[in-house]
Amino acid sequence: MEALKKSKILIIDDEEDILLTLKMLLKKHVGSVFTSSNPYHIPRLIRQNEPDLILLDLNFKSGATTGEEGLQWLKKLNDLSQGTPIIIITAHGDVEIAVEALKQGATDFIEKPWHNEKLISTIKSTLDLIHSKKEIQQLQDTTASLNHQIKQLSGEIIGESSAIEATLRTVRKVAKTDANILILGENGTGKEMVARAIHNASNRKDDVFIKVDVGAIPESLIESEFFGHKKGAFTDAHEDRIGRFEAAQNGTLFLDEIGNLSLAAQSKFLSALQNMIITPVGTNKAVPVNFRLICATNESLHEMVQHKSFRQDLLYRINTIEIEVPPLREREGDIAILTKHFIEQYKEKYKRPELSISEEGLTLLASYAWPGNVRELQHTIERAVILSENNSLEKEDFMINASNSSSDDLDTLNLEKNERSLIIKALQIHKGNITKAAEELGLTRAALYRRLDKFGLQ
Repeated sequence: MEALKKSKILIIDDEEDILLTLKMLLKKHVGSVFTSSNPYHIPRLIRQNEPDLILLDLNFKSGATTGEEGLQWLKKLNDLSQGTPIIIITAHGDVEIAVEALKQGATDFIEKPWHNEKLISTIKSTLDLIHSKKEIQQLQDTTASLNHQIKQLSGEIIGESSAIEATLRTVRKVAKTDANILILGENGTGKEMVARAIHNASNRKDDVFIKVDVGAIPESLIESEFFGHKKGAFTDAHEDRIGRFEAAQNGTLFLDEIGNLSLAAQSKFLSALQNMIITPVGTNKAVPVNFRLICATNESLHEMVQHKSFRQDLLYRINTIEIEVPPLREREGDIAILTKHFIEQYKEKYKRPELSISEEGLTLLASYAWPGNVRELQHTIERAVILSENNSLEKEDFMINASNSSSDDLDTLNLEKNERSLIIKALQIHKGNITKAAEELGLTRAALYRRLDKFGLQ
């Protein structure tokens, strides 16, 4: 009833008794009521009051029954107040005129004499419908705006090396298809950016892009998070909730770190992806879904299949096409291009318009192996921009040592520097594979991720 109570209604009828009766009836249910017996006052009344709904009689001259004048005013109302619902008031038996009015844009009609309950119900239903349409439009506009902002923030893949060009050629080939994509690459290479590039060039670009970090979802919540649940399905299920599969309807679902899925979850995912049908927790009702699936991992899923920690049939399902994102050390010439791009970005962000980088600084960055890849480079430059006191970034501003990427010896007793060096070396040995690097270092994956964040390596 909320939409009804806040509404403003304009009534146009040549009979004063009708206007008075309707006003007395409606003022108990709506926010405000405005009336006029003269249709020529309509433009002024609309400008002054901006009604949410209009009740319009079809005959204004004494003895008139054709409704022609009312139909003419209906057309003018549609021009004057586009989107405002108009309910026609007709004499009993004028069904043909009412049907014609509906064809010309009226929302509904009521007959004289009316039943009060039916009149109120008709007005309420009309207002509720319009309110719902406005909410849907606002949601669509908001979604479109957010998608645009995300596209702007996510940027484009920058680089001119043959390695990255090969990746982009594959992206362009597969984007317009609905093929499932598996993106492989070391930590920080830009797998999410590749996924967004595929989505933005696809036929689904105007619909949602849903990213899910699979490794961040506890095993106990996997089914609810992806399949959704009904109210009361479990202790904390206080309301219905759609899952990520359904949230990605008609868009793209990006599953990052797919290798972290347990075998039990893999089985459920395989069934859903084979049939594109899900069943929310707490119900037996099947829900069809339609989305484009893109997965990413820095693990070797083929090795995981051999070790029976990843289902082979699921791997076949998700990797119709595999795209390898090259590590930064294999992208000849791109370090300089990316460095200049990030400096321009942070010059604007941190209000340092005169900032540049020296040749020595650029040489140092180009000689470093970047185990954290593009993400590590970006964090390194941002930190240098924040902390440097001069307008030229020198090699000392970057707090890296190119020898760290290849030396087996520890040349300092500083624990933190040695820890960073060992992590870098483990990542290089295992080509960015987090699981293997963590095992080599005697850490859990979570502990290694914390250290990667601490040292700006992810």
